[in-house]
Amino acid sequence: MEIRTGQLAKRYGKQVAVDGISFTARPGEILGFLGPNGAGKTTTMRMICGLTEPDGGTVHIGNSVMGPGNLQLRRAIGYLPEANPLYEDMPVPDLLRFGACIQGMAQAEAEKRIRYVVEACGLDSEKHKRIGELSRGYRQRAGLALALVNDPAVLILDEPTTGLDPNQVVDIRNLIKELGRTRTVIFSTHILPEAEAVCDRILIINHGKITADGTARELAAQDSGHALYLVEVDGAPSAEAVLAMLQELPAVASAQEAPGRQGRFEVRLTAPDGGPLFAACTARGWGISELRPVEERLEDVFRKATKP
Repeated sequence: MEIRTGQLAKRYGKQVAVDGISFTARPGEILGFLGPNGAGKTTTMRMICGLTEPDGGTVHIGNSVMGPGNLQLRRAIGYLPEANPLYEDMPVPDLLRFGACIQGMAQAEAEKRIRYVVEACGLDSEKHKRIGELSRGYRQRAGLALALVNDPAVLILDEPTTGLDPNQVVDIRNLIKELGRTRTVIFSTHILPEAEAVCDRILIINHGKITADGTARELAAQDSGHALYLVEVDGAPSAEAVLAMLQELPAVASAQEAPGRQGRFEVRLTAPDGGPLFAACTARGWGISELRPVEERLEDVFRKATKP
């Protein structure tokens, strides 16, 4: 089921939590919400799920409009909240039976589904325990199993790998990728490698607004049309002289010394290629031993898109 939001907004008193967010998430796509703490990711997810009423804008799930009273539509969504509140006195299977019951599942169908999610979420060895006896990582797995028990068409996961050890993180990432083949998945995180590893497309959210949208590769290539180059200059009297030359060129948007060998610079060009650099160096009797485009890291894009 496709998710579409239009100018979604939410305020808490004077604080604007979500400020006119519009996007589309399609079936078979894992859409990542990437942003710093307090950016508006969780509030947006809760409005999509119908748990928080927006102050403005709309949420469409498929052909229906989400609203607090639309229980049938909410049953099409599996939601793993960041806090993952679970009934600690319940054994794992009872928790999942309870979840299946409130979703209106028939008993035979529920039992079959419970066996699947217990195995898929790696809970077999812990299913005899009560929730309160589980480690933090296994509690997270139990919360994911609960979100999956009714086989939802839409899956909303808020920081799903919190508290997992590295092996568990890999397992859950692989499970999310598998689930994303047949569902619409929205996955929030503030961990950059996780977004790159899991998400087909990334929205960077900051101060309640979408500040970047695209695949990790597309985001790395986007920077107001400026291309980043690594330049190594030979024959210049000093690094200061090279920087002074670069700062005078209209085609150079920014320049700084690069880490590593002396004489290397990171230069952001507005020109389509390095022609202006060659011409300027040749005019001064200098040479260029290296000139190559550099694909920016997602970390660099994130820092620019989430500036205060």
